[in-house]
Amino acid sequence: MHPKLIDIHTHVNFNAFKEDGPEIIDRTLKGDVWMILVGSQIDTSRRAVSYAEKYPEGVYAAVGLHPIHLFEDHFDVAEAEQTAGVPSYTTRPEVFDHDAYKEIAMHPKTVAIGECGLDYFRGRDTDEVKKAQQDTFREQVALAREVKKPLMIHCRNAYEDVITILKEEKADEIGGDIHFFAGSWDIAKQFLDLDFYLSFTGVITFARDYDEVLRNVPLDCVMVETDAPYVTPVPHRGKRNEPLYVEQVAKKIAEIKNLPEDQVFRQLVENTRVCFKI
Repeated sequence: MHPKLIDIHTHVNFNAFKEDGPEIIDRTLKGDVWMILVGSQIDTSRRAVSYAEKYPEGVYAAVGLHPIHLFEDHFDVAEAEQTAGVPSYTTRPEVFDHDAYKEIAMHPKTVAIGECGLDYFRGRDTDEVKKAQQDTFREQVALAREVKKPLMIHCRNAYEDVITILKEEKADEIGGDIHFFAGSWDIAKQFLDLDFYLSFTGVITFARDYDEVLRNVPLDCVMVETDAPYVTPVPHRGKRNEPLYVEQVAKKIAEIKNLPEDQVFRQLVENTRVCFKI
C-alpha cells in the first residue's frame, strides 16, 4: 500500500494521548496517513513498540533516550515548543541502558533509533550536561550501527557538535533524519553530505525562518512530521497537534517550493520508505 503521507515523528505514545491514543491512530490510518511513534525514554519507547505491533502496517516505532531526560529539568511546553494546551512537566532522569534499548530496537516494527541527540537550550550547556549528552548520543549511534537501523536525531542549539559526533561515529553508514530541522542552509548542506534527511514540522506554516532552506534543499532529501502533540500547524493553532495535521505541513512545503502537491506528497512518502525501509 502507498499512503497519502507518512508522519515520520509523532508522540501519540506520550501521556498527552493517554486517553485517546488508539482512537487517534485509527483516525489517522483511516485518513490514509501512516506514522512513526517516537520514544524519548525507555517507557515511551516500549509503548511505541507496543502500539506499532498491533497494526500490520502503517504504524512504526523509533526507540531512544532524548537528551533532556538525562537530568531532572522543568520543561515549559507552551514557551519552548510554541504549543497551546499541553501542560508543562518535569523530566525524569534516566541513564541509557544499552541492553534494554537493544531488546526493543531489534523488534521488526522498530525502524529507527531515537529520538536521540543534543539539546543545549536554556541552561543545558554546562560542561557536565554537555558531556553526559554527548556520551549518551555516541552510545545510541553505536546501537544504531549495531542493529543497522537509521537515527532519528534531536538537535537544539548544538548543530556543530552533532555533526562532529556523526562524523566521528561514522553515522553516515546508517543515515537517518534530522528531526525538526531549524538550522541554516550551510548547516543543512553538512547533514546532506552525511546522507541524512531533513524533516520539517508545523512551524513552517506560521514562521518564515525555514523558507530559504526549503527552497534550496532537494525534495528527495526532505521528510515531513508533526512532532505531535507539539507545534500545531495553521489552521489548527491552539489545538493539540495530531498526525493527520501533517498534511498542512506537506502542503506548505509544496507552496514554498512551488511544486504540485501530488508530486510533493508522493516524493515525501518515497523518501520516508527509503530512509526507514517501510
